[in-house]
Amino acid sequence: MTEMIHQARPMPVWRSVLFVPVTVQKFVDGAHRRGADAVILDLEDSVLARDKERARTLVAAAAETVSRSGADVLVRINRPWRLGLRDLEAVVGPRVCALMLPKTENAQHVCMVAEVLDDIEAERGLPRGHTRLVPVIESAAAFFHAQKIAAAHPRIVAMTLGSEDFSLSLGMAPNAEGLFYPKQHVAIAARAAGILPMGFIGSVADFGDLEGFRAIVQRARRLGFMGATVIHPSQVEILNAEFRPSPQELAHARRVVDAFEQAAQGSQGAGAVEVDGRMVDLPVVERALRTLARHEAVEVRARAPVGA
Repeated sequence: MTEMIHQARPMPVWRSVLFVPVTVQKFVDGAHRRGADAVILDLEDSVLARDKERARTLVAAAAETVSRSGADVLVRINRPWRLGLRDLEAVVGPRVCALMLPKTENAQHVCMVAEVLDDIEAERGLPRGHTRLVPVIESAAAFFHAQKIAAAHPRIVAMTLGSEDFSLSLGMAPNAEGLFYPKQHVAIAARAAGILPMGFIGSVADFGDLEGFRAIVQRARRLGFMGATVIHPSQVEILNAEFRPSPQELAHARRVVDAFEQAAQGSQGAGAVEVDGRMVDLPVVERALRTLARHEAVEVRARAPVGA
């Protein structure tokens, strides 16, 4: 039955991605204890202009520290090309698995970064493609290029929309009402490209109400998102719990797959069966298989050796 699952490229298991300002040592030191699937060492908004140069020099050591418990390490670089190119030269290395590209305006932007990475990786003895990319849509102009951006280069593994900057670009408040359509559009573009759709319908800056945040994340998962970035450690546990199948979902998925396989093997060769009082046909079985595959991917990540 697993041959029913179609996916262009493997998606990373990044339910929770925690932003950490690389210049704040106490946050760097504690990040590996937060349980996040990935940590973003930030060189952009959380770093003052006067500290940018020093921040670059901290990335290599910080990457070793924050990955101590097995988290993947991303780095958010700066958008102005003069700063971004310096970031690329400084941060590409064996421990950094991906770069977050803020204010990505078009597919050409991604391809230019990828071309620079080809050279840097070759110079440093890294496999070509080692450094993956996560574009961030943050302007009205970029929004209309989301599908082309998502499919711009094989290095891209995820995409998201930056709520605060995007809302500023539109002159609107960063709330769920205004962000619903843009966020969903970017998630659909990511799905079409076979990459990880990241985000939730709201602003990353709001972390005061954890139960309210849980409801937001539950809604995001229902809408097809698979992970999100956050700025506060208290949100990580919620992301990890809600962006994976629940025990009830797993049990139902197993019943669906078992019932369909039994029906398919029967003398009638039925293409639809009843499970828990509802009709089950091929799309429902496909969803069940994806639920089981998602569970296994999370479990594999949990079993991976620290630092792998």
